Amino acid sequence: MAFLFENLHVYQKAVDLAEQISNLTDHFPKGTYYLVDQVNRAALSISLNIAEGNGKFTGNDKKNFFFIARGSTHECVPLLEISKQKGFISEPECVKLRAQLEEIAKMISGMVKRYE
Repeated sequence: MAFLFENLHVYQKAVDLAEQISNLTDHFPKGTYYLVDQVNRAALSISLNIAEGNGKFTGNDKKNFFFIARGSTHECVPLLEISKQKGFISEPECVKLRAQLEEIAKMISGMVKRYE
C-alpha cells in the first residue's frame, strides 16, 4: 500500500531532484563536506517536508510544512550557484537543476494556496 503523498507529482520530482544532487555531489573534491552536506540536506528536506505536511490533519499544519519545503527549494539555489562558481558543477547542470527547483517551488506554492 502506498502513502497518498507518494502519488503526488511534486513529491516524485523532489525525490528525483534529491537523488540527482546526491549523485552530483559524490564527485565534489575532498574538503568540501560543508557544501556537500548542506546542499544534500536542503534537497532532501523538500520531499521530507512534503511528505510530513501531507501527514498532518489541519490545513495550517500542512501549510507550515509546505512553506518549509518551498524554503528548502530556495536554499538549494545559492548552494548550486556556489558549486558552479567553484567549478564543481557545469553551467548546463546548474541551469537544469535550477529549472527543476523553480518548477517544484511553483508546485509547492499551489499546495500552499489550497490551505489559505
